[in-house]
Amino acid sequence: MNYRRLGRSGLKVSELSLGSWVTYHNQVHEGAAKEMMAAAYDAGVNFFDNAEAYAGGKSEELMGAAIRALKWPRLNYVVSTKFFWGLDREGDAVNRKDTLNRKYLSQAIDGSLKRFGLDFIDLVFCHRPDPQTPLEETVWAMSDMITRGKALYWGTSEWSAADIRAAWDIADRHHLHKPVTEQPQYHLFHRKRVEEEYARLYEDIGLGLTTWSPLASGLLTGKYKNGIPSDSRGAMKSMGFLEKGLTDDLKNAAVAKLEGVAAELGCNVSQLAIAWVAKNPHVSTVITGASKISQLQSNLGAEAVVPKLTPEVLARMDEVTLALA
Repeated sequence: MNYRRLGRSGLKVSELSLGSWVTYHNQVHEGAAKEMMAAAYDAGVNFFDNAEAYAGGKSEELMGAAIRALKWPRLNYVVSTKFFWGLDREGDAVNRKDTLNRKYLSQAIDGSLKRFGLDFIDLVFCHRPDPQTPLEETVWAMSDMITRGKALYWGTSEWSAADIRAAWDIADRHHLHKPVTEQPQYHLFHRKRVEEEYARLYEDIGLGLTTWSPLASGLLTGKYKNGIPSDSRGAMKSMGFLEKGLTDDLKNAAVAKLEGVAAELGCNVSQLAIAWVAKNPHVSTVITGASKISQLQSNLGAEAVVPKLTPEVLARMDEVTLALA
């Protein structure tokens, strides 16, 4: 496994990482979570992504239980979580949901620490921007979280370039802990934010990226070319909003063409798509997801494909997908 610095921070994360969105508690339970995390760790993965809102907090509990059972040295792994939506099971108090105010953030970190069973979280994200809270208040709260030793680094997820830069400038002006990374969606059919909107931030502030959905919610696996399989993520009731994208005829036709490129490189189309994301030098880590060991092992095979993505291969992939991004 290769390791990359998280932006300009000193923290090194594995080129490929493992996330728990959708799967943990919904598709993957404690025994399977432990098995997959162990397999990922044995393959060199050191970054495991989570969020307070995933499965209403149950995802953090599952991951924490797996970590305790596996007894890894704390220096050997990096855990993240994200705050914004709150927990449905705790009610709809006005300061509990869809916010990044100081009160919510100061209590949310304590809840996550308890669910994980950890003394600190390595990396904490603001899961979405909050236009109702002054940005300065959010930046101070995140910086204080680090100063108090409850988190080590912080970042944003799906924030605009303007808001990321504004947050960084506030932190710089007040000598606070700065955001070091952004977690955006990034795949062959979703590129503009990473490749255009954030372009200045990589050099100007050293922004790192922990990208999600490299397979476009499964579209880039090729399994949706003939509809939605009953045992797939797309068939889950909670994932109904994905149906239109997964059954897009033009994109599925493009995936079929990519399968030919993958075959020439000796890999499958999922590995090709994940490797394409990792090929971007601004990406610190590609967050992958899996509901079974065979899927995880296949995804991790993408690392061997990255060096095969020559300029000629990348140009062929662009020819097939760029107009649909």
